Amino acid sequence: MTVNFRQAATLCVALTLCGLLLVPTNFPGLGGDARLTLAVFALATCAWIGTPIDDTYIALGAGLALTATGVISSDTLFGTLGDATVWLLICAFVLAAAVARTGLAGRAAAFLVSGARSVRQLTHLTTAALVVTAFAVPATSGRAALALPVFLALAKVLSDRRRLVVMLALLFPTVILLSAVATLIGAGAHLITVSVLWEATGDRIGFTQWLLLGLPLAVASSHLAAELVLLTTTRRADRRGPVRITADRIQEHSEQPVTGPLSSAEARCALLLGTVVALWCSEPLHQVPPAVVALIGAVVAASPALGTVRLKDALKTVPWALLLFMAATMAMGVALADSGAAKWLVSGLPVAVEPWVFLGVVVVISTAAHLILQSRSARSSVLVPLVVAAAVGAGVNPVAAALASTAAAGFCHTLPASAKPVTLFSDLAGTPTYGPRDLLRLSAVLAPATAALVLLFALTVWPLLGVPVLNP
Repeated sequence: MTVNFRQAATLCVALTLCGLLLVPTNFPGLGGDARLTLAVFALATCAWIGTPIDDTYIALGAGLALTATGVISSDTLFGTLGDATVWLLICAFVLAAAVARTGLAGRAAAFLVSGARSVRQLTHLTTAALVVTAFAVPATSGRAALALPVFLALAKVLSDRRRLVVMLALLFPTVILLSAVATLIGAGAHLITVSVLWEATGDRIGFTQWLLLGLPLAVASSHLAAELVLLTTTRRADRRGPVRITADRIQEHSEQPVTGPLSSAEARCALLLGTVVALWCSEPLHQVPPAVVALIGAVVAASPALGTVRLKDALKTVPWALLLFMAATMAMGVALADSGAAKWLVSGLPVAVEPWVFLGVVVVISTAAHLILQSRSARSSVLVPLVVAAAVGAGVNPVAAALASTAAAGFCHTLPASAKPVTLFSDLAGTPTYGPRDLLRLSAVLAPATAALVLLFALTVWPLLGVPVLNP
């Protein structure tokens, strides 16, 4: 009954908005293309919010409607699939498949956590290991799938300390979601943000610049979240006891070796991954685009002589639905900007406010948006074009506003269904894990803490790294 009421309510809202937009006398100054764009945008947003229809199907339908009505050209719609950021993500997934096949991730995790001698050390060493995975595996769902066997091994080692297992179960998805901002390939939403900024302002954020801006925030927010998870899910007595986790004990519950010398496949994969990441980070020196570097790495990773995975097997791990969703929403962003719809939407907003107030509102709305739009990419598709347009009117640097919105949208921990990693770790047969009450208790302190941290970075840290608050 609740779902049906929600669907009916969102349908009524969508149809009402479309009806108002179709009346020529309403909203003077709004052109025909802008009216069509806003109508399609409203229908897509309401469908994302209130219907069980697949997000990608809705986005493709919206892109097709905008093309059929002439708002955007077919070249614009199909050209988004050839965008460099889409190729970057495809190749990154091929590289991730090679890493997963060798078991390097489990070996690295065992190396880090086996040094823990206290609960707090275990928490922060696990956090550090999860942050590092942002460079090897694109998208949060892929990182969650890669980290799950490591968690299950730790859960078996700590089976006699139930609260610590629950704490780790909550820690893994929390850090995976918050640390995604470290890299451009950390989430599909990042690529949508980059595309919207490029289309709307001509500003291009590369892999290196995103790394410079996002990695410090990822490290700070992840370790802050780790401390909050530890404090909200364990008692003082749980934290006092010593922890003895050895690589041998982890090996007992792991199918792949976590100790001993690297195999030839592991050594080749580690060298390849290190080279690719180094080339990504040194882009200003050699000027080779990140997508080209990723393509070279993917070809080597799947080569018969040097690779560790077959290309057809690696391509099966690529989330093609996500790529189609990204391409379609990029086209929607182009329509919003080119038709003037985004500018009109924000023209009536009170933008004559202090920059910190504007960014604060952006961060709060973006943090809370997961309660309405569960898809992280959908949230960026809806919010970032409007944030960029409003920032220009408010005199705020659109790059700073878009980054703040995207980073804040990384918080999605309130409900088990709020994000795929949260869902994955919330239902594990035979392993103690968290429930809705644990998530709500954590969200009550983590949401304001992460929002405040993003705002702090936007106002004080990012200006020192070349992204001023005011529009230059």
